[in-house]
Amino acid sequence: MKIAFANATLPKSGVIVVFATEGGKLTAPAAIVDKASKGQLTRAVKAANFEGKRDQIMDVIACGTYDRILVVGLGKADSITAHETEMLGGAIAGSLQSAKVTIAAIAVASHKTLSEAETASLLASGASLRVYSFDQYKSKKPEKAKPLDSIAIHSASAEKAEAEFAPLSAIREGNHFARNLVNEPANILYPVEFANRAKQLAKAGVKIEILTPAQMKKLGMGALLGVAQGSPFEARLVVMRWDGGKKGQQPIAFIGKGVTFDTGGVSIKPAGGMEDMKGDMGGAACVTGLMLALAKRKAKANVIGAIGLVENAIDGNAQRPGDVVKSMSGQTIAVLNTDAEGRLVLADVLWYIQDKFKPKFMINLATLTGAILVALGKEHAGLFSNNDELAKRISDAGYATGEKVWRMPLTPAYDKMIDSDIADMKNIGGRFAGSITAAQFLQRFVNKVPWAHLDVAGTAMDAEKSAINQSWGSGWGVRLLNKLVADHYEK
Repeated sequence: MKIAFANATLPKSGVIVVFATEGGKLTAPAAIVDKASKGQLTRAVKAANFEGKRDQIMDVIACGTYDRILVVGLGKADSITAHETEMLGGAIAGSLQSAKVTIAAIAVASHKTLSEAETASLLASGASLRVYSFDQYKSKKPEKAKPLDSIAIHSASAEKAEAEFAPLSAIREGNHFARNLVNEPANILYPVEFANRAKQLAKAGVKIEILTPAQMKKLGMGALLGVAQGSPFEARLVVMRWDGGKKGQQPIAFIGKGVTFDTGGVSIKPAGGMEDMKGDMGGAACVTGLMLALAKRKAKANVIGAIGLVENAIDGNAQRPGDVVKSMSGQTIAVLNTDAEGRLVLADVLWYIQDKFKPKFMINLATLTGAILVALGKEHAGLFSNNDELAKRISDAGYATGEKVWRMPLTPAYDKMIDSDIADMKNIGGRFAGSITAAQFLQRFVNKVPWAHLDVAGTAMDAEKSAINQSWGSGWGVRLLNKLVADHYEK
């Protein structure tokens, strides 16, 4: 979809979107449209008892010289936030798509909390996030799926709006890249192919390093390689570097679990719903999309993105329950359940990144446990951290972007639950507190580096639909972590 930022002169025909505040009061641009319609818009609003509540949308057809006028409620416009405005842009795009509109204009209304340029850019961002689709494997496209080809957003600050939109467009590109990865079937997106997709970031200036199984074996990554040994697809470890900060400045690091398909291994999953395990690389998808977004908007920070890519399959060589593996850290792990595999992958990647790059902090993302869905549903990702400041910053960024997190506990009592009789630890802690014991496991591989773990099992795939996302793969986390970087780690 093409987005153009135009001056305040509004079109007098076609399809146009205008706004009204609480009580159905038309904004100044809407009043201009009403005048062009010779008062028909005002009559339609009154006749429909349109109240102008937040997100309320009224569709007026054949109004004056216009084919269609969408009147969008702002509610109390002096309290609308940036995130709410972005969501409004998504809702508008959704309504236009439902009405099979291909070309439309939006008449931006100014209000107290955001400038016209900010409002225009956020509406554009929300609309561009909403129109994503993943249908390349359909031999015939649905007839109803007429694309929304272009939106012109009219304001008194068109040039400023376009400048404001540039970084938001980069974030949208990163989010869509992540969605594509999560939505791909596992026969297409296996570890080597995922690594190849990550190579595309080199065009944006990201430095890419890919480790093969031979290199990982030499480094002692027995935990990660143990997960991959039952699959015909080789494992990969991809390290992405964006050097946008000062030379020599300590980097920040984001690490993603990339299990391109998870059968559960010998501890095989139930057949029902197993197809969803193509999305078990949602954490790695987020990290890759984030790195693209940061590079595209030229973030002024030194950032490492690392993803451990494996398939957890089953054959005669697959890892068995009861096997003991040795991680890169030298710690040994009794693998009691081969379906608790993501933490084994992350253990070696976390250790490698802290050892090689000495980051300021590490944040890992993983579709790690079903238990987090039981605890939090799909509304929040689980947040675990050894650092209060980092945890608060993540939480604040989550609420600002709508990608919300909820902090969960880490304590010595939970840590004891993963002690093993025959190894340094076991990879499960029993029936209870499954998300917490998984986080305690990961914490054993971070030493004293400030660290946070985001369990995104409920948000990265098959997430709740929203005004800005209708996709099975949500790209969750790209917007949150981009804001974290932008607010605290760029100078």
